[in-house]
Amino acid sequence: MQEDFLHYVWQHQYFDKTQLRTEQGDDVVVLRPGFRNADAGPDFLNARLVLGDVEWNGAVEIHLFASDWHRHQHQTDKKYDQVVLHVVLTADQPVHRTDGTEVPVLALAPRLAPTLLAAYEALLTAPAPDLLPCAAALPTVPELTRLMMVERVLLERVADKAEQVQDLHAQTGHDWEMTAWLVLAAGFGFKKNTEALTQLAQALPLPVLRRHRHGLRQTEALLFGQAGLLPPAAEAPDAYCAELRREYDFLAHKYQLMDSALPAHTWNFLRLRPANFPTVRLAQLAAVLHAQSRLFQPLLDAPTVATLEKLLLVPVSEYWRRHYRPGVPAAGAVPALGRSSAHLLISNVVVPLRVAHARSLDNQAAVEAAVDLLAQLPREQNSVLAPYEALQFRHRTAADSQGLLALHRGYCQPRRCLHCAIGSRILQRNVPTAR
Repeated sequence: MQEDFLHYVWQHQYFDKTQLRTEQGDDVVVLRPGFRNADAGPDFLNARLVLGDVEWNGAVEIHLFASDWHRHQHQTDKKYDQVVLHVVLTADQPVHRTDGTEVPVLALAPRLAPTLLAAYEALLTAPAPDLLPCAAALPTVPELTRLMMVERVLLERVADKAEQVQDLHAQTGHDWEMTAWLVLAAGFGFKKNTEALTQLAQALPLPVLRRHRHGLRQTEALLFGQAGLLPPAAEAPDAYCAELRREYDFLAHKYQLMDSALPAHTWNFLRLRPANFPTVRLAQLAAVLHAQSRLFQPLLDAPTVATLEKLLLVPVSEYWRRHYRPGVPAAGAVPALGRSSAHLLISNVVVPLRVAHARSLDNQAAVEAAVDLLAQLPREQNSVLAPYEALQFRHRTAADSQGLLALHRGYCQPRRCLHCAIGSRILQRNVPTAR
């Protein structure tokens, strides 16, 4: 058992309260269990309890064993002098405050329903890693509970991503154009090369790219050269790469870029399909930069998914239609950036960028409009989402996909079932009616 289970049981009062008494023999009446404390100090604050004949307002501390009080050195920490009740699974020894007074202890082990414990253990120990911990009990959960949980975690996921964008915005000196460049570049990393693209965007000043965006060859030279993916001109595998390298050498000298260029080993090619090679993604990013004089405003103002697709689905240069890597001709045509990839960029770049901007203006309507954009996108298809579909979770649009991904990564995978409405509903069904 983990301690957070006792937190959950105490918060919801899911235990037998018949003749509730402390280990010291005082009757206990819980008027208010208190409020979870996210900071240092006792677990619950502002609890209202009647112990014996006295009503107390104070804190509640929770441990699996009473002796954990001493293991955590609470007896020397004045923050814990406000504790009026120590709630434990097992009372194995008395505990005291810094002034030596004994803390009342309530042991819950004999008061927990076996059905509740069994349901909790089933969630905690479910063996199949590719299914939800609650898969076996899921048919008992109403669809409305599932839908509400997925919507909740969708909003959490969007808020988390928007917060990251807001942090970037602050780091850029509140420059939305620079922020859009950093977020878009990272998006073109498509997970495997997100960190590398982020480093490249930070190492390649946006004003330099803007100044030379009119020439696609110069844009490619800056991106590929600063990425460390162009060999010296004398060692170039073909004339095009040699020309890009010469162009880069000139621009790098002019703008003093050499010292911040990335080493070639920064990039991940391993276990990627050729269409996802970072060289292909850089060529696609170069095409977008070449086509747009600005990034932020078009990404912010595009009224429809179709408009955003047009902005992102820009043809690459002739060379990169026939090469996956410099100097290595492809057997056939290199696939262009697909609509599904464009939709991922909309989900992971455009929506968080719009939400971050709307939040900076305290514009809730714009926040909701940005999130609604996800419902206009088709659902994503990947191995993470397949088990949820098999278990009959609704999966129609990218909003559902993003919500299910958030559920998986934030709750199912780390088994945070106690914090999930679905897990809570399963446990609630196993609490005896009369407690």
